[in-house]
Amino acid sequence: MPRPKRPRHIISPPAVDSFGPRGFRGDPLIILSLEEFEAIRLIDYTGMDQSEASTIMNVSRQTVGRILKTARIKVARALVELPRIRACFET
Repeated sequence: MPRPKRPRHIISPPAVDSFGPRGFRGDPLIILSLEEFEAIRLIDYTGMDQSEASTIMNVSRQTVGRILKTARIKVARALVELPRIRACFET
């Protein structure tokens, strides 16, 4: 049985719920969770290190590293394959 998920703290939700190429309406679609958005925002946008971000998000540094890795893979895929990115507001 897996451990229960600790509540993550999200300071700033995305201003928009999706981002993608202009005029694109179909598949594929990449879903970015709020915790992935927050990890990218804190580390890549504001320049925090993983230990600072882990304190703000109320998770371990290793967890932030895993979240950040999956978020970066999704963003890189979006840049290469040009699908739409959609923020998932459910945690």
